[in-house]
Amino acid sequence: MNTVKTVLELRAAVARARAEGKRIGFVPTMGNLHSGHVALVTKACQRADFVVSSIFVNPLQFGANEDLDSYPRTLAADQEKLLQAGCNLLFAPAVTEMYPGGTTVQTRVSVPELSQELCGASRPGHFEGVATVVSKLFNMVQPDLAVFGQKDYQQLAVIRAMVRDLNMPIQLIGEPTVRADDGLALSSRNGYLSQAERAIAPAIYRSLQAIAAALGKGERNFQALMTEHRKRIVDSGMRLDYLEIRHADTLRAATAQDRELVILAAAYLGSTRLIDNLQVHLDAPA
Repeated sequence: MNTVKTVLELRAAVARARAEGKRIGFVPTMGNLHSGHVALVTKACQRADFVVSSIFVNPLQFGANEDLDSYPRTLAADQEKLLQAGCNLLFAPAVTEMYPGGTTVQTRVSVPELSQELCGASRPGHFEGVATVVSKLFNMVQPDLAVFGQKDYQQLAVIRAMVRDLNMPIQLIGEPTVRADDGLALSSRNGYLSQAERAIAPAIYRSLQAIAAALGKGERNFQALMTEHRKRIVDSGMRLDYLEIRHADTLRAATAQDRELVILAAAYLGSTRLIDNLQVHLDAPA
């Protein structure tokens, strides 16, 4: 696996692979890789002949009081994980390479509506930062396909909308969330949790599972389910950001007629913000 730091080097390497008739896969990350990221690279390797990954901690998607400066940067360990997963090329640019004119004058990509609720309401500008950097990376790599984790469900929805609306010829693949044995969704930010907090954290997933089970048994009082489990999450020791039942494709508020649902949650445990989701498919009424 080669590591490059400039767009010029990246494009030259991808052009060589494409000239050999290879299908290009892409997995963008912010580094501090775990088994969830490795699963994305593994899927890309199954679907493409030449896999590019990127590691870039994107300042545009961090708010003023968020963890940009403290976000873990573990390049050497990440390179080893990518190598073992079969990645062919790592793009690890500096901020000046991604935003040579600075971030304040950078052209932005905005995806309306989908970006404004849920995590978008709690983190203003976050998804604009995500859409902007992913758009730039897509233009730099020009992959045939890109793989994203479904743990960041709203993020994937935003990127799908951007690709559709801007006519980008890229196949997007959503890979299921990888979890620890106790159900906690793997995340780079889990490393911020104390031992006591780590023991509490799976409560989010337990509530998602309980809601999914109730929906599967025919419960359609969404508001009552959300109210009950919002309280459970708070009682576990977390500060709830949101817990919502939404339509899986549009992320609008779910109705009793919807068959494809997603339950989404975000909560703070100490200073760490955790997110999770669970998709639910309901059989059509007999």
